[in-house]
Amino acid sequence: MQINLELEPLDNGLENPSWPFLLAGPCSAETEEQMLDTARQLKATQRVSAFRAGIWKPRTRPGSFEGIGEPGLQWLQTVKAETGLRTAVEVASAAHVELALKYDVDVLWVGARSSANPFTVQEIADALKGTDKIVLVKNPVSPDLPLWVGALERINRAGIKKLGAIHRGFSSHEDSVFRNVPMWHLAIELKKMCPALPIICDPSHISGKRELVSFVAQKALDINMNGLMIEVHNNPACALSDAEQQLTPDSFAHVISDLMLRFMEPMTVASKNILEEYRKQLDELDDDLIQMLSKRMKISQKIGQYKQENNVMVLQMNRWEEILNHRVKMGEAMGLNGKFIKQQMEIIHDESIRIQTNIMHTEPIDE
Repeated sequence: MQINLELEPLDNGLENPSWPFLLAGPCSAETEEQMLDTARQLKATQRVSAFRAGIWKPRTRPGSFEGIGEPGLQWLQTVKAETGLRTAVEVASAAHVELALKYDVDVLWVGARSSANPFTVQEIADALKGTDKIVLVKNPVSPDLPLWVGALERINRAGIKKLGAIHRGFSSHEDSVFRNVPMWHLAIELKKMCPALPIICDPSHISGKRELVSFVAQKALDINMNGLMIEVHNNPACALSDAEQQLTPDSFAHVISDLMLRFMEPMTVASKNILEEYRKQLDELDDDLIQMLSKRMKISQKIGQYKQENNVMVLQMNRWEEILNHRVKMGEAMGLNGKFIKQQMEIIHDESIRIQTNIMHTEPIDE
């Protein structure tokens, strides 16, 4: 499925237009001194597109720090006046949008909890009409790609063309080293649906701990994401929210200096020829795979016909478990990822069952 959005390129505000769109700053605005000190150090890197800070903080339970509110927007104005950095905040209501526009915030983003609610997104979209600000939409908390797409469409239909998405990972009940499971395939699928849509990764919220931010950031750039949003605090140990995932300005500078930017294509003729030869080999192997799958499904048809004629059940669980275990072990012995083999075999088995079931439900022809 393709989605049609009217988009304009996002200007990263830097001398090098190919550098990723980079938002950095504290999880929460806490004091004017904290904001200015952090912003000055980030400005010195000459790599930051906008200074981000949480003004309103959605909290699961009352009593936690819920953001400084409007005074923080005044501090952001001071940051912009002194450093020249553009500013960015999260908005979760029409009232937030109105205040952000009042204080001339440059980048507004819709958070993960808000993007999960179409009513909230529409309220924000209506309040944004008539502005030319940059608007970014985080993925919903749950792994629901249509919900993410719907939020982007609502904002775009309000006339926002400087639009982008933020991949911040998804909540999961599974044990994980990450705070939010990346599920990279969903961000990749969104990119396939709308190639012109800029997608920015939030390594801080995916990681949940500062030690993983560099790894996640590099992974995001390796799969052609267009930017990063990283939480940076001048004294993370004293932060009022998400202390574990915030970097110091110094560690942030090290992280971005170590980032490796990949090319879309090789830069030399010789390298391009090598890559094309590998691609040719892959194309040939893909053709062979499709032909082998076709042969396999034709055998499934014959099995289905036999089962229909002899009144045999389609699904044979013992046989299937035996096949699956054997194929996974064989794949692992050949250096393949066991989970990958399991997923492929389950897809193939599902299609085989579908074919056999269709045959079983076909009325026999009387001769």
